[in-house]
Parts: sequence; C-alpha cells; structure tokens
Amino acid sequence: MKKILLLIFVLNTLIVTAQKSNKNFSVIAYYAGDSAHIDAYPVEKLTHINFSFCHLQGDELHVDNARDSATIKHLVELKQRNPSLKIILSMGGWGGCETCSQVFSTDSGRTAFAKSVKEVSEYFKTDGIDIDWEYPAIEGYPNHQYLTADKENFTALMKTLRKKLGKKYEISFAAGGFKKFLDESVEWNEIAKYVDKVNLMSYDLVSGFSGTTGHHTPLYSTPEQIESADNAIKYFDSIHFPLNKVVIGAAMYGRIFNVSTDAQNGLYQQGSFDHGMSWKNFNVDSMQQQGYVYYWDDTAKAPYMYNKTQLKIFTYDNERSMAAKTKYAMDKGLNGIMFWQLLDDKPEDGLLNSIDSTLHH
Repeated sequence: MKKILLLIFVLNTLIVTAQKSNKNFSVIAYYAGDSAHIDAYPVEKLTHINFSFCHLQGDELHVDNARDSATIKHLVELKQRNPSLKIILSMGGWGGCETCSQVFSTDSGRTAFAKSVKEVSEYFKTDGIDIDWEYPAIEGYPNHQYLTADKENFTALMKTLRKKLGKKYEISFAAGGFKKFLDESVEWNEIAKYVDKVNLMSYDLVSGFSGTTGHHTPLYSTPEQIESADNAIKYFDSIHFPLNKVVIGAAMYGRIFNVSTDAQNGLYQQGSFDHGMSWKNFNVDSMQQQGYVYYWDDTAKAPYMYNKTQLKIFTYDNERSMAAKTKYAMDKGLNGIMFWQLLDDKPEDGLLNSIDSTLHH
C-alpha cells in the first residue's frame, strides 16, 4: 500500500511539474496582418504576438501609419480574450533595418531609441520590444551597412534598452539560425543578462540566396545539411548560453525550388527558389494531383514533396514536424517556440493547433 501511495505521489508531482513548465512555455506568433484578420485565429493558444513591423525614423521607434496603429491597438484589446497574452512591438525585419548599423553605433542614437521604445510602449500599452536586425556585423539585406563594430554596439543597445525599460518590459531579438550569425553577429555571453528571449529563426536555412536545395526549416542536421534548429541549440549549449532564453522557430509557409537534376528526390541539389506558399493555401491532395510525392526525412524530422516531372521540391513544416519541434523545445528546457507568421496559418485546425495539442498532450 505504501508503494502504491508513493507511486501516486510521484506521478502527481511529475504532472504538476509538467503543468508548471508548460505554463512558462512561450508560444510566439509574429503577425504581419491587419486589425481584422486576427480575430479568426485562436489567440488563446498564444502567449505572445509580435507585431511586425515597426521601423526606425531617425533614431526613434516609429509606427509607420494609421493602419498599423489600429492593428496594434486591436492586438492589445485581444487581452480581453486571453488575459495572459503579451503584445510585443517588433522592429525591423528583412529589409526593414537599413539604418540600424548607423543609429545604434552611438550612445546618443541608442539612448534616443530606447526612450522612444518606452514612450511608444506606454502609449499603446504593449509589453516589450523585439529587435529584428538582419544582421549585425555580417551581410544581410543587399546594400545595407554592416560593420564589425555592430557586434559590440548590439550589446550596448540591449544594455541601454534594459536600463531604460526596467523589468516591466520584455526584450527579445530575432537571431539568424545559421552558423555565420551565431559565430559573428552577437556577443552571446554579454547580452544574456539583458534579454528575455532569443527568437531563433530556424527557418529559411535554405533560402532564395542559397543556390542549392534542402530543408528550409529542419529540426535536426543531416550529413548533407548542417544548419538546423538542433545545430544552433548545440552551439548555445557549448557556450553555456541559458537555453531557457532560447525560442526555436517554425514556419507557417513552405518554399518551392527548381532543381537541376533528378537525384535524391530533389534534396541537396543545385537549384533556384521558385516561390513560397502559405500553409493556409497548402493542400496535399492538390499537390499530389500536380505530380508531387510526399516524403518524410526521419533524420531531419522534416517533410518535403518532390515533383519528378517538373523537377521541383517543396520544403515546409507540417503537423508532424511542428509537434516534433514543440516536444523538442519542451524536452530541452527551451523558452518556447515561435513562428513566422500567424496570417500564413489556417485560422481553424492549423499548425498552431499542433503546437497547442503537443503542449497539452
């Protein structure tokens, strides 16, 4: 009888511990839509919505137009549906950080920016700032300035933001999921004390600039493709960066590439980016009718489809890979999972459901 009671106690303790850890697990949606479309989505299953995007105007955070202002205000109103929801203003984006290197290179620029972040956040009653600078110290968007000094200046920016915002507001940034960014863009152990979250862009790891095909958002590396979510997590682990501040990324969209030769079902071949496809527009039956065949890469834990006739490969996240990523983040003690972007998901029975059902399984 004592053994049974002990077993029940242990099981209850494990369940309570799991529930507590799941409560602290972030589910972050970047959102680049308007104020109307968000209402169709199950925001109760999110912990954060990152409004995408605000930009720099001079050395201050700027909301671009009245439409964006209305969207931010409506996102804040969603707290009536989900009281624990946090609304974060994300600044930058691909092509949206042209003057970041210049502005953040001076104390005065960083101070003015931090002051404006606090003012804008207080005005909208939002909960924090997410810096999406692509990329400090390495080449990103074509013709945008990048300097070696960006690395130290990025640390100084995070320090200035924390000093100005205090503990009330969250500070996060979007990090490239690839080796060059991890190695060269950020002083990881310096910024750890200032930031709450690192939103790891473990997608677009094979992009329109790659010149070859592969998985654009794999969980694990393969012999042919090192870049993956797990590869980045191993890097963070090796430098003792706190994993409970890392959020891995998933994609609510896929990428179709043209391949040059019919080999390995289109994987790891010379190729060129054709076009992207939102998950909400994806239909496996329709793709199969076009000649695509579904495959699951059990090493990468990633799906893909290959069209042998058209020499096209489609790389994406689906329900199975989304569940695997969520479980991985839970098992590794990560801060959570994020994705680009909510408007690409199906409003009902979408990939967000796969995340939520894995969390509460």
